[in-house]
Amino acid sequence: MSEEAQPTTVSEAPRAAAGIFRGLSGKLLLLTIVFVMLAEVLIFVPSVANMRIRWLQDRLNTVAAAAVVVDGLQNVELPRNVQDDTLMATGTKAIVIRRKDASRMIAAADMPAEIDGEYDTANFTAFAAIRDAFDTLLFGGNRVVRVYGPLGESDAVIELVMADASLHKAMLVYSRNVFFLSIIISLITATLIFLAINRMLIVPIRRMTTSMQEFSNDPSNPARVLVPPEGRDELAVAGQHLASMQRELQRTLKQQKSLAELGLAVSKINHDMRNILSSAQLISDRLAAVDDPVVKRFAPTLLRAIDRAVGYTREVLSYGRTTEAEPHRRFVALKPLVSDVAELLSIDPQSGIEFQIQVQDDLEVDADSEQLFRVVHNICRNAVQALTNHEAEDGRPRMVSVSAMRMGSVVTISVDDTGPGMPPKARENLFAAFRGSARSGGTGLGLAIARELVLAHGGTIALVEKPTPGTLFRIELPDRPVPLDAFRSKARH
Repeated sequence: MSEEAQPTTVSEAPRAAAGIFRGLSGKLLLLTIVFVMLAEVLIFVPSVANMRIRWLQDRLNTVAAAAVVVDGLQNVELPRNVQDDTLMATGTKAIVIRRKDASRMIAAADMPAEIDGEYDTANFTAFAAIRDAFDTLLFGGNRVVRVYGPLGESDAVIELVMADASLHKAMLVYSRNVFFLSIIISLITATLIFLAINRMLIVPIRRMTTSMQEFSNDPSNPARVLVPPEGRDELAVAGQHLASMQRELQRTLKQQKSLAELGLAVSKINHDMRNILSSAQLISDRLAAVDDPVVKRFAPTLLRAIDRAVGYTREVLSYGRTTEAEPHRRFVALKPLVSDVAELLSIDPQSGIEFQIQVQDDLEVDADSEQLFRVVHNICRNAVQALTNHEAEDGRPRMVSVSAMRMGSVVTISVDDTGPGMPPKARENLFAAFRGSARSGGTGLGLAIARELVLAHGGTIALVEKPTPGTLFRIELPDRPVPLDAFRSKARH
């Protein structure tokens, strides 16, 4: 075979993803880290505000402990060096105790000319706490602020003035610790989630993907079919469906291969059969000229049978095409056509099989005569073969009956027999080639061809249930729609 004639059916295989974060597992790990970090950020916002409030309250409590002692010494002012030591120990610039009736300066030194902010540790909103925390964290360190809060359980208020450098430093240390702790938590959480999901999802998906790739490389190899996992979850069900589809595809490919081999074999046989039938035509033509009553009786039937056989050899590969040839429809007398079917079947009189034709002489059907002959012949032949291999029970007649009737523009043809009926397996694959045969060794092509020919006429064919044993097929063939102009012209004449 030349390169031009070779089919290009092999598709490019999917390329494996390069890099850890291009694969599904890597993306899952990265997303887990990002989401955990996002959660930590959402947690960090209120926590840093809470940390700042607690730090200020601790500073107030520390200063209050020293201020209460000094406040107990009435009308005594602390020496300058003691005040400086107290302010240095508490990290403040001024300490004041305020009551309803009076206020007392406990210690003060280097009071700034302007205060950059005031914070009440007892009364604040969540939004204000978060806002002040980020203001200190981002812009603090060189500002002086006033902080006040209740002095223990009393109605007094402790107030202090301080630089926010210590607070700013403490908040930076806290933020750094939270950041590194968040990284560690994110990595641990992401690793645990990754390992769990990798085992539950990624490994089964990778297994199915590998199976699909290997199956596409060698679909006819039964070993390439996925062994489905047990279970009822979504991935287990997907694996079971994938294995089922692979097995079904293998059966289809095997059937297609059989069809291809059959087509090649039939084409070879067809080549020689046409030559043999041509010779048979010449001999039958000579037999028709013989002056013998018996020969004259059977010669027309023989000639028609050979002519049909020659026609079949020209279209013997039509089933291998996408569709049958377009029917050449005309109004055909149905009864002579069914009589030709009965003659071609050549039922042995010793078999006890009776062939009945219940068709009116004037009944015509709008159809391709040769294709309709094939439909009726295929169904009747199946019926005769079923009766031949079936022994009659209880004295029931062994009979094949063909009846027809017209209702408006539709002709209904029924082929009924008194045989054993259609087995369940054949019913499941009734019109499927190579699977719808009712007898051992059959191909099931007869019904498949009959259905395709009937559908080409716009009709229907169906197996009809009946109360008595046997098989009944019903064919409905509608007339071709008549154009309105043609109908009016016909009506005028």
